[in-house]
Amino acid sequence: MKTKLPEGYKPSPDEKFMNDKQTLYFQKKLLDWKEEILRESKETLAHLQEDSQKEPDIADRASSETDWSIELRTRDRQRKLITKIDAAIERLNKGEYGFCEVTGEPINLERLEARPIAMMSLEAQEEHEKYEKVHRDN
Repeated sequence: MKTKLPEGYKPSPDEKFMNDKQTLYFQKKLLDWKEEILRESKETLAHLQEDSQKEPDIADRASSETDWSIELRTRDRQRKLITKIDAAIERLNKGEYGFCEVTGEPINLERLEARPIAMMSLEAQEEHEKYEKVHRDN
């Protein structure tokens, strides 16, 4: 893929779906997102290492440990998100990105813009969630 994105490019429904520009656009979006998460994780680790030395008072330490616990849970969710980002990049490389895994139809560009890791169209996702809710309650 040798395409260069024009300044300020946004995918448009008027273009061929998942053309070289769109593919490159979403690849950059996914890689930037992953890089941001990794950067934040490194900052969190550095912050936790610094702060672990600073709390001589038991109450302050307990408060800090609660904050750390919340931060680590957030980082764990982001670690799982990175796995989904990597899977989306893999689908992109295989030419499968942007197509609903249930129907095979293109996923709306607005949905991909809002949730670049989406694997289903909005309609298929809603059906999937209804199905899960019904079967989870049984």
